[in-house]
Amino acid sequence: MGSILCSEDDQLSPSPEGESVTFANCYEDDTRAQAYATLEFKNTYHLAYRDIPAILGEHVSGSKSLDFGCGTGRSTRFLRQLGFEVTGVDIAEDMIRKAQQLDPSGDYRLIRSDDVPGDDLSAFQSGTYDLILAAFTFDNIAGKNNDNKVRILRDLCRLLNREGKLVLIVSRPEIYTHDWASFSTKDFPENQLAKSGDKVRIIVTDHADPRPVEDILWTDESYREVFEEARLRLLGKYEPLARGDEPYSWVTEVEIAPWAVYVLESA
Repeated sequence: MGSILCSEDDQLSPSPEGESVTFANCYEDDTRAQAYATLEFKNTYHLAYRDIPAILGEHVSGSKSLDFGCGTGRSTRFLRQLGFEVTGVDIAEDMIRKAQQLDPSGDYRLIRSDDVPGDDLSAFQSGTYDLILAAFTFDNIAGKNNDNKVRILRDLCRLLNREGKLVLIVSRPEIYTHDWASFSTKDFPENQLAKSGDKVRIIVTDHADPRPVEDILWTDESYREVFEEARLRLLGKYEPLARGDEPYSWVTEVEIAPWAVYVLESA
């Protein structure tokens, strides 16, 4: 739902323990890239980013950052505006191309080790980053067990320096069972029965592409299991609610938080 790293059925290619995770592309779609490029920080998306400056100010020291699953660069540009030196990475060539068009001075890199040797996270130096942000990326990593997410998290942790922090913005399960200022789920009653690892569908109403997005539902309990397996320490969890004084026509956001923000470090 804005993140562009996906896992198989066509999405993630698992790697043996100790090797870098590799990715396969499921978002190579120029129409979707054009639509995502128009997304801003309004409506429900406002709540995903509203508190991030304060959260990063509390937890992150240093300015070198990686935006993992950057899409068309919205979150990359957001971090740069906060003063970070940021590199955006994604597996979708159409998304990276659009990010580069929108932000020619930005640092955007395609990671597709399935067909470009060496062009994956192994190309990035260990112990480099003060911050790795994954905004909605983990909504698209499939698998009913924890293996795929654990592999990716361990690979990301390798890139953090000793004080580095990993920040995940993810969709809470409730986002798939209600309507919102930016999303509609009324056409997908089957979402009500979904459990961790199941596919769910949702329509983004803030852009012109009416096709539903397929995400993977993952509960807080399941995330905590993944963090423990990946040897990550949870420093904070935030669930931003609308305050009611923002200039948006809220639907459910005042009563139910659509997003969760996890702040983590290596244990």
